[in-house]
Amino acid sequence: MIVLMSETRSFKRASLVMERGFSLSVSASTIERIGLEVGHDLALAEQSQWQNVLTGEVTKPDLAIVEFDGGRIRTRMMGCGPGVHLASKGWNESKHAIFIHATSETSETDPEPDPPACFLNADHVAKLTEKAKIKGERGADDSLPDQDAQLVEHDLTEKASLGHKPQQVMRTVLSSMKNSTDFGIQMAREATRRRFGEASRKAFVADGLTCNWTIQQTHFPDYTPILDFTHAVTYLFKASVACLGKTDEAWDAYIRWMTEVWRGNVNDVIDELKLLQGKVGLPPDGASDDDPREQLRQVIGYLGNNRSRMKYPEYRKAGLPGTSAWMESTVKEVNYRTKGTEMFWNNPVGAEAILQIRSAALSDDDRLVRFLTHRPGVSTLRRPANKQAA
Repeated sequence: MIVLMSETRSFKRASLVMERGFSLSVSASTIERIGLEVGHDLALAEQSQWQNVLTGEVTKPDLAIVEFDGGRIRTRMMGCGPGVHLASKGWNESKHAIFIHATSETSETDPEPDPPACFLNADHVAKLTEKAKIKGERGADDSLPDQDAQLVEHDLTEKASLGHKPQQVMRTVLSSMKNSTDFGIQMAREATRRRFGEASRKAFVADGLTCNWTIQQTHFPDYTPILDFTHAVTYLFKASVACLGKTDEAWDAYIRWMTEVWRGNVNDVIDELKLLQGKVGLPPDGASDDDPREQLRQVIGYLGNNRSRMKYPEYRKAGLPGTSAWMESTVKEVNYRTKGTEMFWNNPVGAEAILQIRSAALSDDDRLVRFLTHRPGVSTLRRPANKQAA
């Protein structure tokens, strides 16, 4: 029942599937109540390092990859009577992390000196940038249209025969409503359980938010820090439009800057942007985010703050990832169960419970099923007296 609940879009849908597919009568409210209990117990199991749940040898990875991202989940306030009473405008921050045991080859020279075709597609780059803007303004991080998601996946994997591209062996997932400090501790526990500290190559991939790199420096200081190249792309495109408008000249400038960053020449791009800044001027105090001068200031600051995490040729030679494509894919999988039209979770208990269950279900070590095996009573069902088994 819990596995079914984690894979269907709602408690109501899970109840209907059990009724129509298995002739088992379990109300949506009962499934929700049991889900809350299981989510709470999953959190306790994780804090105890999954003792008596996850058993057997854990393989030491040669390449250990940790990727982190923040998301949004819609919650309601509790104790306000019937109806949906929104907390903090309805959106609250969630945290997501993946731990990937991967394999790849190293090389003496850059095995992929030219950027993938998806970053040379004007429509795709514009949509990527718009998505990043919407996520920042409204907290909505819904997926791009299917064709654009497929374009990214295709272009980032079309050269899979190249040995430097990390290939996934095993993934485990964490999701929570915890703050960054507590979630960082949880991430460290998972990395320890997966023996990531023993890997000969280790990478931590995230976007440019300060809290991401605080977690990396606190709990993963010996991992190679990598800024997701896709996020850098959106900033470079924004800079081109801010400086030159929506013109062919702006697109040519973006292509040049993006290619230079791909090849590791971040300082050259910053220098050119500063020259342009000298022409357009500095933003006045209190300038809005729509002011091109303010946008350019933000881009220069972003690249300057993250330049030490943008050594992409070195990462490719070391067989490390350059994007958080796996993380983006995982967030979409989490969102399938946790986000949707008119979908609100009780804050914070209901939101935390569903995130615990969904992330466990998405982990390759079958931790949800193993946990349920060790937790008696969860799957106890009531079969209607007037119906036969399906």
